[in-house]
Amino acid sequence: MYRKFGKRLVDLVLSGIALIPLSVVYLILAIAIKIDDPGPVFFRQKRVGIHKSHFHILKFRTMKTETPRDMPTHLLQNPEQYITRVGRFLRKTSLDEFPQFINVLKGDMSLIGPRPPLTYHPWPLDSYTDEQKKMFDVRPGITGWAQVHGRKDVEWHKRIELNVWYVENVT
Repeated sequence: MYRKFGKRLVDLVLSGIALIPLSVVYLILAIAIKIDDPGPVFFRQKRVGIHKSHFHILKFRTMKTETPRDMPTHLLQNPEQYITRVGRFLRKTSLDEFPQFINVLKGDMSLIGPRPPLTYHPWPLDSYTDEQKKMFDVRPGITGWAQVHGRKDVEWHKRIELNVWYVENVT
């Protein structure tokens, strides 16, 4: 019952409440992003969500507008040259993730759940085992069990293992 209805209700209420005071922060960050590097305030990226459906995750833009399109940051030569000054701050503080509250309201995401993987990285969807595919049985989250255990310091296979544990134990 909680998994089907309660979790979604909690997501809607808390995201709605959070967006009210955060709207001031959004405005300040949007102005800072525009001043630092003209262009869009938001960055949209295709991710894998519940039941392996695709959706566009929202983030504040942290890269310069001249950054090569559709190129993962880790594949860029000298990626630091493409990150804006404001972008460095946003990434360091994880404020670039704030627009995902909108994804939660839309129903693409949850506050807590497995982080949604990129559509191309690190494994194609068909290479996940049946056990690993369980992580797609719930909405992806802004934060999750793998982030609590070390964020990006956790190796990919361990992150998947932690995500599956969360799916099997969510209450």
